[in-house]
Amino acid sequence: MTHPNADFLQATRSSYDAIAKEYADRFPDGLAFNPLDRALVTAFAELVRANAPAPVADLGSGPGYVTARLHDLGVPVFGVDLSPRMVALAREAHPHLRFHVGSMTSLDLPDGTLGGILALYSIIHVPDDHLPTAFAEFHRTLVPGGHVLLAFQGDEEGHLRLTERFGHEIGLDYYWRTPETVSARLTQAGLEPMAATRRAPLDDEKRPRVFLLARKPTLKPDDSPRPAPG
Repeated sequence: MTHPNADFLQATRSSYDAIAKEYADRFPDGLAFNPLDRALVTAFAELVRANAPAPVADLGSGPGYVTARLHDLGVPVFGVDLSPRMVALAREAHPHLRFHVGSMTSLDLPDGTLGGILALYSIIHVPDDHLPTAFAEFHRTLVPGGHVLLAFQGDEEGHLRLTERFGHEIGLDYYWRTPETVSARLTQAGLEPMAATRRAPLDDEKRPRVFLLARKPTLKPDDSPRPAPG
């Protein structure tokens, strides 16, 4: 399992701590004016409610607006973010919800306890060699039949490093991947890709966006625990 002090985690944490206030002011609710994205999150909520009465983790929860929307849709949910400053702002904006600091590469959760995992634009900061660790954590913590919804910029493979944003000096890496690449990684982790929706950039977005839905396989009859011989 990835050590929580991996270099990329420290760089991502410090970068988002630096820009947290400006980011939250700029993106108070990224779903409010985007009915397609909102509909996909709503569909995810319906799937997890139908499968199991287990909580959903919003990984990379940022200012907390997606966590709040899932809560409004009747989903038991909590937010996890690498940035302590982001977590503080999310708690301030949504005091009735739970947010804590953590990393998707090392989830502080027991096996098989999550009904779903939502990660909107957060795997984009995970390097290729750490992505299998994150997806293995998804598989480990999900209940059988639990769903994953990912969103990422998805037109080509690539890497970008930003050293400045909102007037702050940062060191933030972005990793662009195609839906095929992410689907293959999910499959390798034992998760089943179910659907992918690709939409064109809107407003000041520069790259197409992909929403990718997957699930942890349900137990087959032959996989059920067998009683020990008498």
